[in-house]
Amino acid sequence: MIINIVLCVVTLVVVWIYLRWINLRDYWKTRGVPFASPHPIMGSMTFLQRENPAVWMRRIYDTYKSPYVGIWIFQRPALIINSPEIARRVLVKDAYNFRDRFVSSGSTDPIGALNLFTVNDPIWTEVRRRLTGVFTSARLKSMQPFIRSKTKELLTRIGREKSDNLSLRFIFSDITTDIISTAAFGVAGDATLTGQSPMREVTLQFQTFDFYRGLSWSSIFFCPSLVDVFGFSLFPKSSTNYFRRVFQHVVEQRKESIQKIAEPKDLLDALLKLKQENSDGKTVFSDDLIISQAAIFLQAGFDTSAITMSFVIYELAHHPDYQERLYKELLEAKEASNGDEIDSQKLSELSYLNAVLKETERKYPILGWLDRIAAEDYKVDDKLTIKAGTPIYVNAVGMHFDPQYFPDPEIFDPERFMPENEKMITPFTYMPFGEGPRNCIGKRFAIQNMQIIIPAILLKYEVRPLPGSPKPRDLEFEKKGLFLAPDYDIYVNFIPRETQ
Repeated sequence: MIINIVLCVVTLVVVWIYLRWINLRDYWKTRGVPFASPHPIMGSMTFLQRENPAVWMRRIYDTYKSPYVGIWIFQRPALIINSPEIARRVLVKDAYNFRDRFVSSGSTDPIGALNLFTVNDPIWTEVRRRLTGVFTSARLKSMQPFIRSKTKELLTRIGREKSDNLSLRFIFSDITTDIISTAAFGVAGDATLTGQSPMREVTLQFQTFDFYRGLSWSSIFFCPSLVDVFGFSLFPKSSTNYFRRVFQHVVEQRKESIQKIAEPKDLLDALLKLKQENSDGKTVFSDDLIISQAAIFLQAGFDTSAITMSFVIYELAHHPDYQERLYKELLEAKEASNGDEIDSQKLSELSYLNAVLKETERKYPILGWLDRIAAEDYKVDDKLTIKAGTPIYVNAVGMHFDPQYFPDPEIFDPERFMPENEKMITPFTYMPFGEGPRNCIGKRFAIQNMQIIIPAILLKYEVRPLPGSPKPRDLEFEKKGLFLAPDYDIYVNFIPRETQ
């Protein structure tokens, strides 16, 4: 009797699992949406830690060639958007219905969960509004002398050390850590010259992806429901403890002066003003909420800029004609400044410099997608209505490599972004910093850093490939992390120009 009951229960469970699987498997089919056949357990996530997500996104784009493609995040249906027109609607026109991100760091990780990148409304709206004022032209300009002084330290270090000891990602991470830790936490560092500082130890942890940390980030970005179950976090716990100690120290230092400041001078002042004021009467600006903004500014700013600058230098080393053209543009600008430093306004106007930066960002977008979640049912067209709660991924990297929008997309060609050509680019096919209300708040700060650092290097050094180094087209990308970064250290040969 007992055996019969057990067999009956097991049979019912198996039948239920099978019927649920059939219903799940046919979710996109019944809606007329092209789809990638799911794994019974992993759904479409079988690529995680085996392939860079941006590489996977490109493969999905090239395989299905459809305005949208259905996928499964484990057992949850999600939608990839491959159309610039639908991307415009999701990111801008109807952004209110897609105002929140799907990514989440969970309740066990307040520093990771409350930052501007992961937090949702209503906190996001208030924090974004208050922080936007930090990145005005005047405040960005006030940071330039410090960035230039750090750039001089970087040039000194390049001249002092052998080229094959200078991993591009890590020397650029050293300088961006110093710059951003000062702007975000008010903490000076010496990593640019030495490669070492307490804050650089923290950012080095951010760049280290073993199996567990890779699984943590994969869950945060693609399966947030697992985050609380396994206690995953965006930042290593040792880092969050360090951030709290630094923050409390700085609060103690500035507690009197901050009350007298009418307008914040930097990010740290703005964050401390958030603690002092409660502008809407509802949003509580706790210490963790404030610390998390500084932490994400560091996390999102130091490595993303470092990776992009690495690719800029690496591509120019492998394209000496482009490098020479840029060098001449920079030299002319310097001569026009009577041999002094080129001011930032002039740097922002140099067409070829900015074309090189933009082409690098097209070919190597740090995150290859923009995630959102539907707040309400949303009609895309006569065939498809996106159900509320469905995760959405705008496939930015797929469009960056679509020959319909960028001919010969595998080729590094700054001409695409020269003024006469850039105006012909289809809107919403180029999105390295995102689009719409939730675009990258630090975009102008990142561009300013690159516009100062890259020219300074190229005016002092010619860069050439090291013997045996892979061509840009042969680079492999890290698999455990989510950024589109090299899977190994890349190097170039820095040759002082005065010795030529």
